[in-house]
Amino acid sequence: MSGPSVAELRAVAQPEGHLDRKNGEHWAGVLYMRAISIRVTWLLAKTRVTPNQLTWVMTVAGVLAGFAMALPGIWGAFLAALLVQVYLLLDCSDGELARWTGKTSLTGVYLDRVGAYFTEAAVLAGLGWRASEVLPDWYTVMGFAAALGAILIKAETDLVDVARAKGGLDSASEASVGQFRSGLLGLGRRILSATKFHRIVQPIELSLLALGTAVIDQLAGNLTATRVLTVACLIAAGLQMVLHLVSILASRRLA
Repeated sequence: MSGPSVAELRAVAQPEGHLDRKNGEHWAGVLYMRAISIRVTWLLAKTRVTPNQLTWVMTVAGVLAGFAMALPGIWGAFLAALLVQVYLLLDCSDGELARWTGKTSLTGVYLDRVGAYFTEAAVLAGLGWRASEVLPDWYTVMGFAAALGAILIKAETDLVDVARAKGGLDSASEASVGQFRSGLLGLGRRILSATKFHRIVQPIELSLLALGTAVIDQLAGNLTATRVLTVACLIAAGLQMVLHLVSILASRRLA
């Protein structure tokens, strides 16, 4: 079975403009993962694997990354970072395969969101456990609190479309995300967005930061770096949860 060429597959699975989406494509996808994922998708297109099956495996990889993060030492952090990369790869490939096979579905969209929720929460909770070293303590609580904050941030975004659907409106457009009733609020959002502080709680960035802090801790002989990162994640999740809610209420997404 010959199947499509990579170029033919890319034309459908990665259509023009797909990688330029303002809020739809992670920097790691643009930088390197989409170049890898299209070749993985090319191999998968010759099999009976379905997009939803890939999404399930993606979710498992993300959750396992959280368990790996909880393991002590550098190797636990390294394994977590590796599993998060697998998660990202499959997150790219499941959509590519769906577009190529025409098997896009609401179930696939739902499972993809579930996978993102589970992975983000698992990695943050795992970081808190890692910072506690052996027995659960306040760092464990911080990790789980940050995980809850990350889930609520995603819920705030998803609930915009829920509210619009209940009001008989279509999903909010990307253009409406940056439209504010107050110019001052719009400026504040752009300034905060430029700092990228919100990315500290996202699995890809967090797994790399955790690996870096694990190396520092190994050299220092303590867990200070990991504990500082855990506190920073809690602060970032808490701030973003509040500011994101204010941003939604002050924007035109609910108009």
